[in-house]
Amino acid sequence: MQHKITVLGLGYVGLPLARLFATKFAVVGFDINKIRVQELKSGSDTTLEVSDSLLSSVLVEKNPSSTTIGLFCSGDLKDIEDSNIYIITVPTPVDKNNRPDLTPLIKASETVGKVIKKGDIVIYESTVYPGATEEDCIPVVEKVSGLKFNVDFFAGYSPERINPGDKEHTVEKIMKVTSGSTPEIAQIVNNIYKAVILAGTHLAPSIKVAEAAKVIENSQRDINIAFVNELAKIFNLMDINTHDVLEAAGTKWNFLPFKPGLVGGHCIGVDPYYLAQKAQEYGYHPEIILAGRRLNDSMGQYVASQVIKTMIKKDIAVNNAKILMLGITFKENCPDVRNTKIVDVIAALEDYGTCVTVYDPWANSEEVIHEYGIVSTTEIPTEKFDAIILGVAHQEFLKLDLVQFKKNEAIVYDVKGILQECDSKL
Repeated sequence: MQHKITVLGLGYVGLPLARLFATKFAVVGFDINKIRVQELKSGSDTTLEVSDSLLSSVLVEKNPSSTTIGLFCSGDLKDIEDSNIYIITVPTPVDKNNRPDLTPLIKASETVGKVIKKGDIVIYESTVYPGATEEDCIPVVEKVSGLKFNVDFFAGYSPERINPGDKEHTVEKIMKVTSGSTPEIAQIVNNIYKAVILAGTHLAPSIKVAEAAKVIENSQRDINIAFVNELAKIFNLMDINTHDVLEAAGTKWNFLPFKPGLVGGHCIGVDPYYLAQKAQEYGYHPEIILAGRRLNDSMGQYVASQVIKTMIKKDIAVNNAKILMLGITFKENCPDVRNTKIVDVIAALEDYGTCVTVYDPWANSEEVIHEYGIVSTTEIPTEKFDAIILGVAHQEFLKLDLVQFKKNEAIVYDVKGILQECDSKL
């Protein structure tokens, strides 16, 4: 059987996946953002996940038939009606109260419901709590389509493992967990991914197992980072360099090499809340998971307080002090600003009465002001500051001579713990 694949959502996850599938299958990349679709049609990806050359190598100008290969980008429902595999790669955020927000998933499921046909398969890649695919999403597809699940159409779940900005561990080089709503469908789903994933696949026994595996991957990292963040707080009180301690402990073969820092982004800072929510529905209050989240969510305020304390020790007036924040994306060498915790540091610093300038050559300034109401610049500042904070370890910042930004008594605070000379670090 010839497969024609539609990938719904062409962001940091969907586009690399659609590009990869387009090397072996006919693929339609679908997105409701018309500007995004036009950008991709022109052969450019502003997320920088797929190079222009790679993208152009698979783009086709018209909707391909199932017997051809290539990627066609569209926002028109008519262009996805003849697909038989629908892969949903939309984000799964939390609301202001840290409760799972399935709105993007529900809307994508409604879209699939409008076009899905008998025998088709819908595969979800978005990170969710165990049960979300079959209990929350599939009923939407059934209602809109009028078709019956596991009789007329089928489902799979294969959680995304893309690491934004990572050019070494690209999608085809990371083993993929797969699953299906029946044993036969599971094999079909697994074979589709196996055709393009060089690292291979792991076929889970059920969709719920695959969902659970994904959500604990990120929860485990979150808890481990929370542990070293707590260590950093303790050792700072003892005037012990946390990074020296971790380096020494790391000489043991089975010591896990986690580092303290701000935990943001679309996965690690969000996914534990999905697991916690589901656990609470079953009457269990997850203590370790939520404790880790609380600690990591508090780190923005902690960093700001440490900066202010360091300034006070050097007799630098805090009120109206000028502070330069280097970086606002959630990680280095990546334009992704989703759920970045740098904004927490900025908000806390402004509460102290300081004036913060944000310089980030990777971030889209319009996106930053739209998402957070924060003005950022991609141009190197020319003024002098009372404090410089390395918030994100962009490659450009490692080459900067920070002296050019410093007033006579200025301090340098290193959130990432990588600068040779600084007054304080996390």
